[in-house]
Amino acid sequence: MSYGVAIDLGTSGYRAQKIDLDTKEIRRTVITLRNPLPGANVMDHMDFGIRYGQELAHGLSINAVKILFRALDVKSEELERLSICGNPIQLSIFQGISIEDLAYAGERKKKKYNIQEQDRSARIIHSSEISGLEEYDCEVVVPPAIKHEVGADALALIVKSGMLDSNDISIATDYGTNAEMALKVKDIIYTGSAAAGPALEGQQIKHGKLASPYAISDIEIEDGAFRNFVLSEEMKPVQGDLVDPATGEVLNEGQIKAKGITGTGVIALIEKGMESGLIELPKIKTPDRLIHLQNKIDFSEKDLTEAGKAIGAIRAGHITLCAVAGIEMTDIDKAYMAGAAGTYMDAAKAQKVGLIPYATEKICQLGNTSLAVAREILLSEERLWELQDIASQIIGTHIMFATAPEFRDTYVLELAYWEEGMPFKMFKKHLKKKGLPVLGDPIEKPSIEKRVERDIPVLGEEGLHVLERVGTYMTMVVDCPECKKCIKVCPTGAISIDEENRVMISTDLCEGAHCQRCIRACPPEKFSWENLEVFEQLLQE
Repeated sequence: MSYGVAIDLGTSGYRAQKIDLDTKEIRRTVITLRNPLPGANVMDHMDFGIRYGQELAHGLSINAVKILFRALDVKSEELERLSICGNPIQLSIFQGISIEDLAYAGERKKKKYNIQEQDRSARIIHSSEISGLEEYDCEVVVPPAIKHEVGADALALIVKSGMLDSNDISIATDYGTNAEMALKVKDIIYTGSAAAGPALEGQQIKHGKLASPYAISDIEIEDGAFRNFVLSEEMKPVQGDLVDPATGEVLNEGQIKAKGITGTGVIALIEKGMESGLIELPKIKTPDRLIHLQNKIDFSEKDLTEAGKAIGAIRAGHITLCAVAGIEMTDIDKAYMAGAAGTYMDAAKAQKVGLIPYATEKICQLGNTSLAVAREILLSEERLWELQDIASQIIGTHIMFATAPEFRDTYVLELAYWEEGMPFKMFKKHLKKKGLPVLGDPIEKPSIEKRVERDIPVLGEEGLHVLERVGTYMTMVVDCPECKKCIKVCPTGAISIDEENRVMISTDLCEGAHCQRCIRACPPEKFSWENLEVFEQLLQE
């Protein structure tokens, strides 16, 4: 039996499929609920690689992929072909390609530090060329980037949407931790990537989790109460409990229990909370300042702030692209939504909270375009070179949001709106004053095309397997095991010390650059991340 494995190396987690190369059928799907690198977003991952070594980052990525092979039940002698897709940072770290040219904006800085731009064209290489995969005897298929900073995931989004074949002014967004977006105006594609954070993937929310079974994915109002909808084992929304959001009292039991809330549920909750008056930014107007959902899951003002920052970053990205293209937000004819969040969101609710331009009348939900392209190039070399031709022909303008004044000015206003309760009329007034694109008013009933019911439409006869933990670790030996201050200060429980005085940092739990409490709490001669190594034993069962 010969198998291929297609992997979407996502910022929030990896998604992989085992495919029978003889029948071309998907056999099994495995998803992780976290990325194996420390940190909550792609900027954290890049910071980790630059600061502590790209070999270390590469080892963590490779180790996680080996865990995926085990979970997919693919033995080394059965694996004939591996394909990957994702943003340039994730793909480069996996391949062992330098990410320094992605870390610095502007040609002058690159020249100053003698940083060479890496070739990110389509390629097929042998697994032995990638450190850590020498034990396998398979081809590794890598899709092209459009430009070095506009990666294969953005290409997948653009190609799978069909926007290249349309004359509409259209915008496509992959709603995730690293929200890729592309705006097409005439023959020019304007691209950007907003480090929105993981709130739209359900993370950095107290009871949040990635889209997976038993996560609340939607909310509706029934007679003033909140009806929960929860994802089933087959990743389909099922009616859950009807709950009084102010008290948590269950008014009517549903058909399924919940273990958390995913990003789509958060968006629905915010939209219904604002509609019902329970949310008046930045406050929640209940006695305990919590919105209660089923199975003792609640949503706090801190959660609201985290979600607001993510929504604000994405809308600021949309406004920035329009500003650079010289159009108004009201000029956009069609919006494409991709990724897990983009699939499971109620598109009309997403539009009302600002994740889709208000005046856009046509919305299309696409599913996981990155995994779809990984699967296509796994099965067809011709498709790989076709994508390279498309990438070469796209007339692209990439906007670095980190240095764009339009993004900075807009995001400051977004923070004032979400975190300080700036009235929306004032928000719009300040946009106009700064000469930024106008938002328009929300339309009542957009036309919504849902191309897929699930972000991964076909799971295979062996079904979906969810890895709650990636099982990757960094380790070093310390001579102060009795102190354990590093363990005490870690907010996520990512650190342990074994009987051999070996510190074990579970990288998928570690918050990386946003935290580093362990580094600050311990003497540098005792505890230094520069001494960390990848613990290669595969611990995920």
